[in-house]
Amino acid sequence: MAKKITKKGTEEKKKKKGFGSAVTSQVKRNTDDLREGRAVSLEFFKRNAWMIIAIITALIGVMGLRYRTKTRMSEIKQLNRELQRAESEKLHEKAWYMTLIRETELTRLMNEKRLGLKYQEEPPVEIECEGLNPSSHK
Repeated sequence: MAKKITKKGTEEKKKKKGFGSAVTSQVKRNTDDLREGRAVSLEFFKRNAWMIIAIITALIGVMGLRYRTKTRMSEIKQLNRELQRAESEKLHEKAWYMTLIRETELTRLMNEKRLGLKYQEEPPVEIECEGLNPSSHK
């Protein structure tokens, strides 16, 4: 370590500057400049060009990441809606298929047993008469 002689004639040990002390002095100088209103000078931008570029790059990266996340989230929501619709349609088709299977099985059994029954395509029609009361058929 180097020794430094002060005005009073006493010797002081001078510390070697490392990376940490250089950063600390730079931060101190920058905060002093900010307090005194000299932070927007050309010298400030010259001294801190790499830091400014790094901060801007990081901000642009974060914005891009956020945009990509939002677009992927909306795509996931859309695909979930499509999946729900497809599952609903699958259940509807399965129910329709099961109905057809039951109908064909019943038709096959009726023909096999020779019951003479037929599958009715239309629902039964109700006929109303004015003179008859439905509760009076007992």
